[in-house]
Amino acid sequence: MRLNNRILRPFRTIRLANAIVFLCFALVLSGCQPISSVHTAAPISLPDEETSSPSDFGAPAETSDPWLDQTQEGPETVIPSYTTEAALLAVGDIMMHMPQLPASYDAKTKTYNFNNFFTHVKPILEEGDWVLANLEAPLGGEDLGYSGYPMFNAPPELAAALKYAGFTIVTTANNHAMDRKEIGVIRTLDRLKEQGLVTKGTAASAEEAEQWTIVTKNDIKMGILAYTYGTNGIKVPEDKPYLISLIDKPKMMADIAGLREAGADVVTIALHFGTEYQRKPNKQQMELARECIQAGADIILGAHAHVVQPYEKVEVTNEDGSKRTGYIVYSMGNFLSNMKDEYTDYGIIFSVHIKKHFPEGTVELHDASAIPTWVHISGPRAKRQYRILPVQQTIEHRNNPLLREADYKRLKEKLQALTAHLESMNETVRVQASPPAVD
Repeated sequence: MRLNNRILRPFRTIRLANAIVFLCFALVLSGCQPISSVHTAAPISLPDEETSSPSDFGAPAETSDPWLDQTQEGPETVIPSYTTEAALLAVGDIMMHMPQLPASYDAKTKTYNFNNFFTHVKPILEEGDWVLANLEAPLGGEDLGYSGYPMFNAPPELAAALKYAGFTIVTTANNHAMDRKEIGVIRTLDRLKEQGLVTKGTAASAEEAEQWTIVTKNDIKMGILAYTYGTNGIKVPEDKPYLISLIDKPKMMADIAGLREAGADVVTIALHFGTEYQRKPNKQQMELARECIQAGADIILGAHAHVVQPYEKVEVTNEDGSKRTGYIVYSMGNFLSNMKDEYTDYGIIFSVHIKKHFPEGTVELHDASAIPTWVHISGPRAKRQYRILPVQQTIEHRNNPLLREADYKRLKEKLQALTAHLESMNETVRVQASPPAVD
């Protein structure tokens, strides 16, 4: 008997649906991949309870199929190599004697403007990434009385002029820092910080004194320290020793190590030391500066002698046999003052370039040089003008209307003498690194 197709159609549909369900159930049991997978299912194989390990459960099946190989390693990460570079420029003593004030005073506004002192060296200073000066005069304000030697106090507008000139770091540890006692120290720091200048060598609090000073340029971290031999007999309050950093060898060595631990790539120390008006460093200067380099410092910037002293290169061999280079300039002379004795009106802009190699993080110093400068003084005492001139450029351009032929001749002679003098200690000093200081 033949049944009607319309009656049979529902039963055929049911049988087809059951077949599909059964097929799907079989696929699940066999661990097959979805239908879109390109490989065929493996036969079902249940693990043996006695021989199987926990790792056999849930772990991906081993297969030679590259599409499923979970052990394949991706491409290695390549860290790019590159080098950054930055330049340190530094000058010696910036002093303010009383004759330097009158010509810069505006009676209408009752303010001072000392920018003209720095106009001719500003383009050079602006080439530096770190630009450092030693300020040897408190900026205590008019109410404390402006004065020159032997107890200095200069107008606070000098801070704005330092900023204008291109300085970024001002060290304040020197024998005149306490000339207006604690209030002079604090006001000086306030005026410098108002201009955005980094300071080191004096502090308004113990917390400030203990802070590491690290200035980063082009991913190179430079740590700054500053110390002085004394304060001209002015007592530092016993309960406030933080006001000024005095030369103390064990503390200095610990500070160098601390800066390194804090991440400094380069450690630069401003040292106010030596014998005034002596053109060669004394034994104590040389021993202290070299010990600082051995202990981990890289650059020593000397001041106080008021005349230029030579600089030298120091090569340090580390415990692992690697080498590093340091530089010591024993005195950078007077950058600005009213002094007119032999060589006291000359100074230098010391320059050294610093490279950092990535990803190693190694640092090297190179191209150390010194640009001699001269303080040109002109005009009557009541309106005496001061200009810091780069000697080499002044000779080459010969376009200063205030200079005579005799002045150019004398500058040329001094340039030759200063250049030879600066390089008179040019033999590399080789030393072994000293062990890090222990607190």
